[in-house]
Amino acid sequence: MSELNTRHIETEGYFTYLVESGSSENETIILLHGGGPGASALSNWREFIPGLSKEFHVLAPDILGYGNTDHPEDMPKSLRGWMRQRVNQVLSVMDQLGVEKAHLVGNSMGGALAMHLVMTSPNRFNRISLMGSAGGHSSGPTAEVERMVNFYKDPTISALENLTKWFVYDENILSDRIENIVKERFKEVMRTEVRRSYECFFSSSPAEMAIPVSALKRMNHPFLIAHGREDRFVTPDSSIFLQQHLPNAQLHIFNKCGHWVQIEKRDSYLKLLIDFFKEEY
Repeated sequence: MSELNTRHIETEGYFTYLVESGSSENETIILLHGGGPGASALSNWREFIPGLSKEFHVLAPDILGYGNTDHPEDMPKSLRGWMRQRVNQVLSVMDQLGVEKAHLVGNSMGGALAMHLVMTSPNRFNRISLMGSAGGHSSGPTAEVERMVNFYKDPTISALENLTKWFVYDENILSDRIENIVKERFKEVMRTEVRRSYECFFSSSPAEMAIPVSALKRMNHPFLIAHGREDRFVTPDSSIFLQQHLPNAQLHIFNKCGHWVQIEKRDSYLKLLIDFFKEEY
């Protein structure tokens, strides 16, 4: 099993916390985590990275506004502005490490970021997988999303535990790990700078992450879209919409699966993903 290495690298005048695994001689995959309270590269991808790093060079940054990446005080007041800064962050990570071109995997908010990256610098990316991705067009925010976006109106450990359980279809898959997951995430969300960032970028509607159809139809990259049928944070109609408008996209909907495909259907998704990136699927 490849080791997970962590470090800080300078990006856009601040330091980005980066998880890295696998040989830099291999093709690079960049993993982009979601936007829930306490999210980070390690909390989203810790158990997923080893399945990829045997054959790929894997990079997973703490996206600006989350985790151990610096939290600058002078930041945009809209999600669209934050997305632009995050696009610049990922491109800067690639430049600093000499990565000319990479594959992308984006979960939830990270999926929207992946599409913004392709929209901004299409020649820097090869194949893209979206998982429970934001950025499509759905029927509107669910009650679960409202609770997530407004978490700091009642930031209790019980509220965070509920959110964590709602992310999966079957909470038993988290088993005895749930207590540690919630404690780790709660400690993270109660950091002053993390709260400041979260409240800042969610002060505007998550709908600002949506990708225009005019942009989607110009993304000729191969896309693998994965979604849990029981996802209540980003409902499957969003991915169906994306598959209909991206010209080279395939869609896989997992039965009995919520928002965290990489946890509930890890092995099945890994197989799909590796075959897709190796152009064998």
